[in-house]
Amino acid sequence: MTRKFKSMDGNTAAAHVSYAFTEVAAIYPITPSSVMAELTDSWSANGLKNIFGDNVKVVEMQSEAGAAGAVHGSLASGALTTTYTASQGLLLMIPNLYKIAGELLPGVVHVSARTVASHALNIFGDHSDVYACRQTGCAMLCCTNAQEVMDLGAIAHLAAIKGRIPFINFFDGFRTSHEIQKVAVWDYNDLDEMIDKEALAEFRNKALNPENPVLRGSAENGDIFFQHREACNKYYDALPAIVEEYMEMVNKKIGTNYKLFNYYGHPEAERVIIAMGSVNDVIEEVIDYLIDKGEKVGLIKVRLYRPFRADRLIEALPKTVKKIAVLDRTKEPGALGEPLYLDVVTALATNGINIKVVGGRYGLGSKDTPPSSIFAVYENLEKDEPKNGFTIGIVDDVTHLSLEEKPSPDTQPKGTISCKFWGLGGDGTVGANKNSIKIIGDHTDKYIQAYFQYDSKKTGGVTISHLRFGDQPIKSSYYVKKADFVACHNPSYIVKGFEIVRDVKPGGSFLLNCQWTPEELDTHLPNKVKKYIADNNINFYIINAIDIAREIGMGKRTNTVLQSAFFAIANILPIDKAVEYMKKAARDSYISKGEAIVEMNWKAIDAGVNAIVKVDVPESWKNLDTTQAEEQITGDRPELVKFVKNILKPAALMDGDSLPVSVFMDHADGTFPQGSAAYEKRGVAVDVPMWIPENCIQCNQCAYVCPHATIRPFVLNENEAKNAPENTKMVQMKGKGVEQYQYTISISPMDCMGCSVCAKQCPAKEKALVMVPQESQLEEQKVFDYMVANVTKKETSFADFTVKGSQFNQPLLEFSGSCAGCAETSYARLITQLFGERMYIANATGCSSIWGGSAPATPYTVNRETGRGPAWANSLFEDNAEFGYGIYLGQRTLRERLVGYVEELLEKTTDEADRAVIKEYLDTKNDGQANFKATEKLVKVLEKNTDDLSKEILENKNYLAKKSVWIFGGDGWAYDIGYGGLDHVIASGEDVNIFVFDTEVYSNTGGQASKASQLGQVAQFAAAGKDIGKKDLARIAMTYGYVYVAQIAMGANLNQTLKALQEAEAYPGPSIIIAYSPCEMHGIKGGMGNSQIRMKEAVESGYWTLFRYNPMAIAEGKNPFTLDSQAPKKSYRDFIMSETRYTRLNQTFPERADELFGKAEEAAADKYELIQRLKDFYEPNKEE
Repeated sequence: MTRKFKSMDGNTAAAHVSYAFTEVAAIYPITPSSVMAELTDSWSANGLKNIFGDNVKVVEMQSEAGAAGAVHGSLASGALTTTYTASQGLLLMIPNLYKIAGELLPGVVHVSARTVASHALNIFGDHSDVYACRQTGCAMLCCTNAQEVMDLGAIAHLAAIKGRIPFINFFDGFRTSHEIQKVAVWDYNDLDEMIDKEALAEFRNKALNPENPVLRGSAENGDIFFQHREACNKYYDALPAIVEEYMEMVNKKIGTNYKLFNYYGHPEAERVIIAMGSVNDVIEEVIDYLIDKGEKVGLIKVRLYRPFRADRLIEALPKTVKKIAVLDRTKEPGALGEPLYLDVVTALATNGINIKVVGGRYGLGSKDTPPSSIFAVYENLEKDEPKNGFTIGIVDDVTHLSLEEKPSPDTQPKGTISCKFWGLGGDGTVGANKNSIKIIGDHTDKYIQAYFQYDSKKTGGVTISHLRFGDQPIKSSYYVKKADFVACHNPSYIVKGFEIVRDVKPGGSFLLNCQWTPEELDTHLPNKVKKYIADNNINFYIINAIDIAREIGMGKRTNTVLQSAFFAIANILPIDKAVEYMKKAARDSYISKGEAIVEMNWKAIDAGVNAIVKVDVPESWKNLDTTQAEEQITGDRPELVKFVKNILKPAALMDGDSLPVSVFMDHADGTFPQGSAAYEKRGVAVDVPMWIPENCIQCNQCAYVCPHATIRPFVLNENEAKNAPENTKMVQMKGKGVEQYQYTISISPMDCMGCSVCAKQCPAKEKALVMVPQESQLEEQKVFDYMVANVTKKETSFADFTVKGSQFNQPLLEFSGSCAGCAETSYARLITQLFGERMYIANATGCSSIWGGSAPATPYTVNRETGRGPAWANSLFEDNAEFGYGIYLGQRTLRERLVGYVEELLEKTTDEADRAVIKEYLDTKNDGQANFKATEKLVKVLEKNTDDLSKEILENKNYLAKKSVWIFGGDGWAYDIGYGGLDHVIASGEDVNIFVFDTEVYSNTGGQASKASQLGQVAQFAAAGKDIGKKDLARIAMTYGYVYVAQIAMGANLNQTLKALQEAEAYPGPSIIIAYSPCEMHGIKGGMGNSQIRMKEAVESGYWTLFRYNPMAIAEGKNPFTLDSQAPKKSYRDFIMSETRYTRLNQTFPERADELFGKAEEAAADKYELIQRLKDFYEPNKEE
């Protein structure tokens, strides 16, 4: 049979094949598997039928554990059910996987395999998650690439039905899940033909049903459990043959040669590698090269990992094999070897085969595995005693387990064209390149491959797109190292020293997006770059996509301008055809955002074709001196300086792959010093604010709303002002008792993200901040650096808990990896200014953990005078409330012991002055603000004492002061997966502070719906608009009566935000603050520069309500409930129609949109009326 080819990634292939067999899909978002569920939901919403003629019923659960429970129940009732997951999500499913397998239910779990968090979170790929499931009883099938995901995915479903065993069908997260290839796609009719109808009918007949009632899942005792458990053996014995039967069926249909273990290589191979996953394609590429050189090498590709058939493995091995290397993509500390290695050793030993077998680890956390690593494995096998327990792809200079890797030859198929694009997260580079490779794949006869490399930051991070195309199949599942075409879409990368041009092959092409003219290049480009271009005969092009995008109205999104420039230079297709295909792709990609956005992208495509400038490279560039002085890393914290020099700087330049194990020995437990983000100086903003002092009213609102702490007010005394850099702009400070000071607003142009939130917030009649090109403000960097390093906080009449006064406190969250305009970091930064020196932060996995703790940059920092700052930690997604509660319990227990010692010390102390200090400490022990200062006084007394009790207290002085425990997380955590823990923690009555960044979607995983999502909102898993209302977490928390609860929106009321934070932290019990947080995922009209404005509009339209519930008021006979919002005065409908998360529904399902928006508007009005009634409800009884 002939199948149609379509360009897609592994996730799309899995979704396509699984949709056919799925009646119910129970899902929960997790990177990198969410796309499979999103596509299933979208296809169902748009009417795609499975092989049974139905739309798939898609349900989003509150967690992966919940999804697994729903899968179990749905299977038990007789519906073919599928789920999609990875990493911790898969591990949460393990208890149900035991049950599903034990009950012989034919479910399928598609897993884009991902690292399980250990010393650190890693969202990328390895096999640690799937290996954790090998004991569950699920069959396990592994796919090498997107085509195999399509083909073997069908076998997983078919064999599950016939064999009555659930399947985990897995493939490498990111490397396969996100790699785009040209894939032959199943026709659903062919899949329908292969299903065993009798087995399916038997499954239905055995389902739970009151028509034929049975009991399933009893509780058994030791007398019968063991033998009952052994009764399933025949199903596992039979399953491999069933899988083989379906492999043969598929092979006949599509001309493949799938087996349980496939051999590839020389028929008389002496050295063989055994492996699973995407690395097999790289190994095949190396084998082809080595066989051409006369070497006898081979590969066994493991397809069916569980049940593991030793006889089939042995059959696949050449009789000539002398040595075997088994590659595992995981680390199992303390074991004799990793799982696949142990299976292979056992399989050979139990069959009396004596072959030398060694094992090795590779690819953890998506570490790239290029041909050089595979050459090293085969070279290791040549030795008389090859190294066992080896690693590849890294340099282990501590335990010396790594194999030496040498520069390797180019093993790609001849004629393969390689391209590499360096972009900025959020500029659209990745999206444009996905469209580009699909255009090439779908409109030429070329084979294609595209893979996208990200750092962990949000928008504003580095992205690298690796594209290949050619006339032969492409197996190169590793990064492009040498490319025919390289594009740098952000000029700051070149200036900062990224080794981008070294990726260009001699004679290749290099495109630089910049605002410089050809004449200015000599000034701006580093000598190293210029010399490489000249020495290697590089075709050098520049384009000013920055200004083109701005003029068209696309802001920072230069993607389609640069996409058309690529097609114009690469000449893959006739340019008129390329433009036609690009415009079609742009319409498909952006029509959901409106016709105007499509038109802008079309203009950008037309402009890009004609805006390229070919640079005449001067001969003089060949003679340039490329020696560079080593950058000096300085600071007063040696441990931080060492960390920045050894780890942060190389990683920031995308050279982290070169770092050896030894540099991490001081950080083996995952602990990093705070404050390293200040050394990054990414310089990615196009425009930054410029301060106009004569217009400034000195309100500090600009700093108050700044997401990245890059604009700050400073108060200078005479000496500080005198020593400031010459270009410092200062004015006399306004206010009573501060006439002797100078005031300045200082901006860090190299840290600013260019969001313009500050300029829009400025309330001055004549704006005191205007956005100007970053390059014009670079001299302001030394001013900012001087202020941060030298200007101290002054005692003024402006209190800490005022908008103005709070901003004179050093922000202890700065220069984070959040999106430009992020609302979440504005809140978090403010909290650190109020409580940062005594804060613990337990942070749920999600956006706030990524911008707050994305290695190696650490944006939480320390007070430069005291060295104190937030102690930050991340456990998991689902357990954050409990984790924070545990932190609270641990530190409280240790502190209470010390308080007891201090009480004992008071009894023994006779000096009245010392007694007064000790008594002040004890009197304030439950008041965080007051106790902080009292502790400092107590420590001074302890330091002068010589008795043993004082010494013992002093040894543990870090636990003396009352700390402020904060639990941070997003709405996906608080409303869904972590809600059970959150509810338990607030019910405990203990003094913890919970802060919820409510973006109304799962922002970090790509914008999936949560219980915080609003009625009518379009999100992933809610493609047809969410048809149920938002969970009222605040009212649920208020039902306890002893929990402080507040809803805030910074841009709507700056003072109410401060008041809520102050009250919540001071409250001697649990508090929860829910903060409205506009997000990139909302598709805000005008962009994230309007995030604070949107908060104001949300409150004015009744979309969001501000209030506080403070139980402390009850004891004072006051109303604990304060409504801080006025009645809505603007249109709810107008508000939501300024965000694409709502307008998309209007475009795709207009009648449904009108119905849901009407219900949402009505619900918002009812909600405000209810909240008004709450004010009356909580009013104290005055009759007493």
